This record gives sequence, C-alpha cells and structure tokens, in this order.
Amino acid sequence: MPINIPRDLPAREILEQENIFIMDEKRATTQDIRPLNILILNLMPEKERTETQLLRLLGNTPLQVNIKFLKTDSYESKHTDKQHLEQFYTTFTNVRQQKFDGMIITGAPVELLDFEQVQYWKELTKIMEWTKKNVTSTLHICWGSQAALYYHYSIEKFELSQKCSGIYTHQIFEENEILLRGFDDLFFAPHSRYTDVSIDDITNHPQLKLLAASKEAGALLIASRDRKHVMITGHLEYESNSLALEYSRDLYKGLEIHIPENYFPNNDPGKPPINSWRSHGHLFFSNWLNYYVYQETPFSWE
Repeated sequence: MPINIPRDLPAREILEQENIFIMDEKRATTQDIRPLNILILNLMPEKERTETQLLRLLGNTPLQVNIKFLKTDSYESKHTDKQHLEQFYTTFTNVRQQKFDGMIITGAPVELLDFEQVQYWKELTKIMEWTKKNVTSTLHICWGSQAALYYHYSIEKFELSQKCSGIYTHQIFEENEILLRGFDDLFFAPHSRYTDVSIDDITNHPQLKLLAASKEAGALLIASRDRKHVMITGHLEYESNSLALEYSRDLYKGLEIHIPENYFPNNDPGKPPINSWRSHGHLFFSNWLNYYVYQETPFSWE
C-alpha cells in the first residue's frame, strides 16, 4: 500500500523512479481504509535529502500512510529553501491539538552541544512531552534518540574520542522482539556521530530494553517497554553514498576525520561503497509501522 504525500514534493519524482508506491491526496480519499497519520519532525540541515530517505522506507508497507512534516518555530533552517519549508512544513502550534499514530524525530548536527544549549531545546521538550498523550509510538533517530533518552529517561550522552563513522556489525539481544522480526542474528547498520550513551545505563533502566548493539559502535536499538518510544542511534535510513558525502564534507571543512570504517571497498574512498544494510532498513521501518503503530493505535482517537 502507498504513502500519501503532497503532489509537488521534490522527493516524489525520485521515489516514483524507484517504484516506491505513493499516491496523492485526491487518490487517497477514494480508498475506504483509515490511513496512518505520521508526523515527521525533520531537524536535519538538508531536509529534502532526509525526506527522501525516510519516505522511501515508510512507503514499503501494505499500509496507507499520511505524512506531515514539522519544522521548529524557534529555529529557522539555513540549508533548506524557505519556499520549500513554507509549502511542505507546518509548526507545532498548528498540530498540537491533533493526534498522530506515529512520529519520527530525526537527528541534528548539534550533538557536541549540551542539550540545554540547543536553540530549539525548549520547543523540542514541549513536543516530546506532547507525544506522551498524542502519539501512539515515536521513533527517534541519532541525536533525536539521545535527546529522547535524556528527556524521558534521564540518560546522559558522552563525547567520543573520535567520530563513530562507518558500517558496523550488530547483535540482537531480544530474540522475540517483534520490532526485529525477520532480522538476521547479525546485521549491518551505519553510524555517524561524535557522542554515545552507556549500554549499562540502558540495560539498568526498568523502562527500557536494549534490542541490538555493536561491540565497536555501542547501542543501536533501544525501545521502551510500553512501545511508546523507539530510539535508534544509527542510520538505517541512509543511502549508499550518505557516509561518503559526509566524509567529503568534513574533509572540505578541514576536520581531522578518519575514513568511515568498513565502508569503502579496500578502504579506498575512490571506490563506490557497497550497501549492506538496505534490507534491514526496510524491514525495521515496516516492523515499526506495523507492530508499534498500526497494531497499537486506536481506529479513532477520542
């Protein structure tokens, strides 16, 4: 089944070329099925790229999904065209009286700042508090996962000695967890971050479950026991060249950065990387939509 997105959204053309099943609002209204309403708070600088990455995965399920994009009131993006934001994004003020079946809070390039130093932190805390009663399940990605762990569960992040960047092998710790249904015992996932959270803090918290982790990259997937919150510290939504683009950007900035680990063939940045995580990315988002959102959300919100 398709995802329902605005007809003129730039990501639409890319997704159609990839045969991702999408439809516009006019076609969607003719179907006698209640769609899932998903809100995406996109905090990434290159918003159009992130839109495409997430929509590609959300569109690979037998469910009709209505997508609404959210931007912050307290911070104006400098890397996305203002017209694009005005046309396709709304603000929390406009949705706070609504209910959503699911929500995604993305990462943001602010992880080296204390949470309280982030310009939109107060607004984000209001949104995260609002999700407790108005969203069935919220998926937090990368910095968004660390923000959720800090706000909801008082788990601090800490700075790494060097950036965690590359493709790492992960082990499953909850074999019967439905969010990981269909996953291999060992699977690959990209990471790209300067900070981390303690596995001990997660496993010792009575409200949390550690679902998957890597010896090299640490915790990857964490879920609350009530299924309200899912935290992923890595990027299963990344495209094949995402880490390569970040690596080139960091080199251009003159940063002391190492080559992403286990990414380029023979560790040669001149060779195109091989995608080893795509199938698990699709499976993860499908499982979240099905088991944590669709199976849990009410048919009609009261």
